[in-house]
Amino acid sequence: MLNQSVRRNIERFPDAFMFQLTSSEFEILKSQIVTSSWGGTRKLPFAFTEQGVAMLSSVLRSKKAIQVNIQIMLVFSKVRELFVDSRKLKLDIEEIKRRLANQDKYLELVFTYLDELIEKQRSPPPLKQIAYKRKSKE
Repeated sequence: MLNQSVRRNIERFPDAFMFQLTSSEFEILKSQIVTSSWGGTRKLPFAFTEQGVAMLSSVLRSKKAIQVNIQIMLVFSKVRELFVDSRKLKLDIEEIKRRLANQDKYLELVFTYLDELIEKQRSPPPLKQIAYKRKSKE
């Protein structure tokens, strides 16, 4: 029924809205969702983008189809929200990495100075002897 409705209204579904699965993609899909190999479709199924799912609302008329369509749109919205959140998280992680990289440089500089101070303490420079000169008695 879905394929038939889509084919009747194919002008509503440009390539950006849907595509048909290849045979190998369909086999992978069947193995992932554990569908039976003896029944099922005669034609390869369609896969819809978010815009394609929205367009299905104008093609499918049953109450159940409308409810399923609404649920799918909500899922798309949630996925988009998660994508934005994960993108922000990735940017935050990159900022932390950048700051840590700079801190590593600063820590290395501090340790270099500490090493120099320790070395100076181990081998202090020779002290100049300070003494008073006596006036000679001539």
